Amino acid sequence: MSMDLRALRSFLAVVRTGSFTAAAADLGYTQSAVSQHVAALEADLDTVLLHRRPVRPTAAGTRLAEHAARIVLRVDVARTELAHGSIEPVLVRVAASPLAAPTRLAAALRAVRAAAPATAVSVEAVGPDDAVHLLAAGRVDIAVVDGVVAPDSPLALVEAGMFTATMLDQEHLAVAVAADHPLARRPSIDLDTVVDAPWIGAPMLTGTPPGPSVSVRYDGADTATLLAMVAAGLGLALVPRSLCADRAGVAGIPCSAPLLVHRTELLTLRSPSPAAAPLADALRARAAR
Repeated sequence: MSMDLRALRSFLAVVRTGSFTAAAADLGYTQSAVSQHVAALEADLDTVLLHRRPVRPTAAGTRLAEHAARIVLRVDVARTELAHGSIEPVLVRVAASPLAAPTRLAAALRAVRAAAPATAVSVEAVGPDDAVHLLAAGRVDIAVVDGVVAPDSPLALVEAGMFTATMLDQEHLAVAVAADHPLARRPSIDLDTVVDAPWIGAPMLTGTPPGPSVSVRYDGADTATLLAMVAAGLGLALVPRSLCADRAGVAGIPCSAPLLVHRTELLTLRSPSPAAAPLADALRARAAR
């Protein structure tokens, strides 16, 4: 059995998009090429991996997708690390989650530019999972990511040891509610008591809400828009406590249970690009203060 890497990429793209046509557009292949890749993979494994109408993975396909995602990610990391020896750093490329310590990142970027004024900087706002894939593929030099975890627990975005991870910040959470909400004056709140309340789903900012009742979905990265929705009474949002400070129309109720924090981490390759070092060092220096 010998699985072709292009076939695995095509298969993963079809699983991700739910369409051979969309997968082809995403990868820059023709639809027939993607179909041939998947067919060759199924013939190699002697297993049906995808239902065709509608397009969705079989049980075997779901299992293969789990392994293939790790394989492709590791290959991308290896290729990027090996290529760094010949790359002349002219641009510092950053993938950052919108709530991943933006003030700390901005200060570190200022320090890098002060030391080397000719340095160009590119910052792309993406979700944590996308930031990981951009770093693995060599499309950015560092990733600054965030998530909700137990205190002092690392973010579980990738397998341990794949990247070098440094904690930059850790902050307690609050439930953001409209200022005139009946809960607004409470000193603290247990998430179990509001699990069935209407929540605002904002994957780029807050991840998955704790309850099933998502009344509004916001796919942007602007915190002002999210909090405006909260202030309008459209739902609750679980956010870092500092985000609610001095926000008109919004009250931030400290989350007392379960005990969770909003954690921000710096991710770099274990053999980072030369462009990554100055900014990574500046971020780590500020984290140590």
